[in-house]
Amino acid sequence: MADTTDDRQKVADLIKDFRFAMFTTRHAEGKLVSRPLTVQETEFDGDLWFLVPKSSSPVAEIAAHHEACVSLSSNDSWVSLSGTAQLVDDRSKIEQLWNPMVDAWFPNGPDDPDVGVLKFTADSAEYWDTPGGKIATVFSLVKSKVTGERYDGGESGTVEL
Repeated sequence: MADTTDDRQKVADLIKDFRFAMFTTRHAEGKLVSRPLTVQETEFDGDLWFLVPKSSSPVAEIAAHHEACVSLSSNDSWVSLSGTAQLVDDRSKIEQLWNPMVDAWFPNGPDDPDVGVLKFTADSAEYWDTPGGKIATVFSLVKSKVTGERYDGGESGTVEL
């Protein structure tokens, strides 16, 4: 299991390129449920911040079970974060994170009493990255097929945060 500063930086570098995440919680019946959320802060220091309705299902679910997972993906990389989540009562954080896109979900603005701040704190991460994108991936797949060697599609690791 990797656990170096370089690996932590690799995770942070990958996350800054993602805008949307799938946030997974445990439903009251025990099922895992994922929902898309917009990442509100691009500087990853172990925490991710989301603006959510306080009345939403994810907020109720994290009140009962703080454990959560956040996954982010693109055509050439993905990150899966495990950790805990909590609703934070911080009006100044709402103001800090507010942007014109959030108005679509909260037309009454940042003073809407239903606007909440969801803080996700990661304790571990797994990542996979294929530098070079699709062309490098196709090349590696063809090379694997021609040589009969196992596909080595990029860089991956597990990081304790």
